[in-house]
Amino acid sequence: MNTQKPYVIGVDLGGTNTVFGIVDAQGNIVAQDSIKTQDYKTAVAFVEAGVACLKPLLEKVGGIEQIAGMGIGAPNANFYSGAIEYAPNLSWAHDGVVPLAQMFSGRLGGLAVRLTNDANAAAMGEMTYGVARGMKNFIVITLGTGVGSGIVINGQLVYGHDGFAGELGHVKVDHSANARLCGCGRHGCLEAYCSATGVARTAREMLQLSERPSLLREKNPDDIESLDVFLAAQKGDDMAKEIFNYTGLTLGEACADFAAFSSPEAFIFFGGLCKAGGLIMKPIEEAYNRAVMPIFRGKAKFLVSGLMNANAAVLGASALGWGE
Repeated sequence: MNTQKPYVIGVDLGGTNTVFGIVDAQGNIVAQDSIKTQDYKTAVAFVEAGVACLKPLLEKVGGIEQIAGMGIGAPNANFYSGAIEYAPNLSWAHDGVVPLAQMFSGRLGGLAVRLTNDANAAAMGEMTYGVARGMKNFIVITLGTGVGSGIVINGQLVYGHDGFAGELGHVKVDHSANARLCGCGRHGCLEAYCSATGVARTAREMLQLSERPSLLREKNPDDIESLDVFLAAQKGDDMAKEIFNYTGLTLGEACADFAAFSSPEAFIFFGGLCKAGGLIMKPIEEAYNRAVMPIFRGKAKFLVSGLMNANAAVLGASALGWGE
């Protein structure tokens, strides 16, 4: 960590908004602002707008001279190349490779800029500011619209030879003929069952396959979201609680497989589904300990992210700014 310069820039580049934050070594965001990601037709225009957004934030901390580096968390981001590659949800990046780190560096006086995907950024954030401080072997699993993961082994993120390793959300957990179609085009991926979208799909399937009473029947099945399942479970709805149990069982058994290749000290869960607390965390840990190899049983911690707030993505990205 660069102790000579007291701040880094963290950037959460999402499909709707891009948030810029100035972060200190304790993980405090001292200045923050955002732009609309899709308001720009080209990457050049996006970078120009980003630099303009950063200018008043930098002035608050004494200028670019006070910044050790910049980290960007983005979809389809390649850490090795510093580029966003064929991102389907970014209008200015879905048809090619955008060297975003280089572009920002060039506009910020040669500042060191590093870029990675959002799940890897979350893992870096946990290791720098969160519950993984002091850990060298852990897996962060992000439970949002999809399922992402950041794998840390011996204190280093796993990127693979091309920068895209660690896609545990696309490990197959259902090999049956009726396995769900995943957004990646394959069938049976963990993401299709254990994301927020997967929870809603499980709810619709259960409602269709039985006539059991449930608070979830008060909504149009097509409008059900994971939050509806959580609210129903909180009110004691048996079907809603069963949905979370099924989700946790699936995820826990998958984690038992993941343990076989990295023997993590902890699995750290990040994202909206974690707000369900014991409804999902308890079945995850129980299923894991039933399914895992005996030599791993009872060793791993199951933790909820220490960065579960609106600024978590900015903090995670900012951790990259401190460098190796």
